[in-house]
Amino acid sequence: MNVQSAINLEDLRRMAKRKLPRIAFDFIEGGSDDEDCLQRNRDAFRQYQLVPRYLVDVSKRDQGMTFLGRRYASPIGISPTGLAGLFRPGADTLLAQAAKAADVPFLLSSASNDAIETVARVAPEHVIFQMYNTSRPEINIDLVRRARESGVRALVVSIDVPVNSNRERNRRNGFSRPFRMTPAVALEALAHPAWVLRYLRTGGIPMMRNWVPYGPAGATAPQVADLYGTLTPAPMVQWQSLEMIRAAWKGPLGVKGILHPEDALRAVELGADALIVSNHGGRQLDTAPSPLDMLPAIRAAVGDKVELALDSGVRRGSDLVIARCLGARFAFFGRPTLYGVAAGGEAGARRALQITRNEIDMVLAQIGCASFDSLHPGFLRRAGTFHDTPGLAA
Repeated sequence: MNVQSAINLEDLRRMAKRKLPRIAFDFIEGGSDDEDCLQRNRDAFRQYQLVPRYLVDVSKRDQGMTFLGRRYASPIGISPTGLAGLFRPGADTLLAQAAKAADVPFLLSSASNDAIETVARVAPEHVIFQMYNTSRPEINIDLVRRARESGVRALVVSIDVPVNSNRERNRRNGFSRPFRMTPAVALEALAHPAWVLRYLRTGGIPMMRNWVPYGPAGATAPQVADLYGTLTPAPMVQWQSLEMIRAAWKGPLGVKGILHPEDALRAVELGADALIVSNHGGRQLDTAPSPLDMLPAIRAAVGDKVELALDSGVRRGSDLVIARCLGARFAFFGRPTLYGVAAGGEAGARRALQITRNEIDMVLAQIGCASFDSLHPGFLRRAGTFHDTPGLAA
């Protein structure tokens, strides 16, 4: 099925499931422990209804928004997703190209397969480098240097992975480091011959090229992956590491993985220009609250001192509208564009972004708001109460 026939993001998900072996699809799809957090992220959006206002001129709609110092055509961005090259060779570069075509930001994961130097050349105005703190401060600073010299204009530091999580789907499938194509995995993968041919043609498990400079000369892809595993997660990391990165990086800086208002305030005090409220897509702490539920408290804590964005659980254009009403300027997703790139390469990722943009546009018109930036809590209804709208009750 051609990706252009996809009507919604779920269609792209189904296409990707048909094209990927279970071990790869489940790596995208899964969360931690019982995967309750995955459902919680979606349920949070379903608690809200949008209350339309009529007889408003919505003949022209504008969904452009600014994030980390640049205005983009839409308020949706691509979240950082590691090991994307496993789903399609060169996926990181394809995602950057799709983001450039849609004029939206792409957060390139430091756990990408394509190197930052390669991806930044493709879309320097749209690539934002996402990094983790490692156990070696000199590598952290070197990653900052490489981001600067690659020409990316903004940096995002993820803080929500102190230790590896218990991803039971991966464990049941035998997805471990180093990745091995076991007989059972190979047998199931034969039902997806196009993926198998690409996997074999490109030499198997893809290299994590951002980490090659820190390994021994001639290291294999599994050896580099093992090196990455020794450097991250880094449970000893504290706020001082973010201070070091802020001092080394002079451009716009975001912090991803914020869920607590006090952490939000601390990040702002240390110089963050934007916060991405996130529970890592339900892949870390299964009992974590949804970012949408925490967004109002974080907005109240930081006020207008910093830009707020959100990721985790975003699947519809209406989700972005709801998030904006609660104070987020941007929303990011990772799985939908991975589904798209797995199903149809760059065209699939573009289709995921196009579908979401079209849904945002339609919702804005339906609720009587011509500008995404003008959305406010008065458009929301939750648990029988209209937010910030005196005199109205359910």
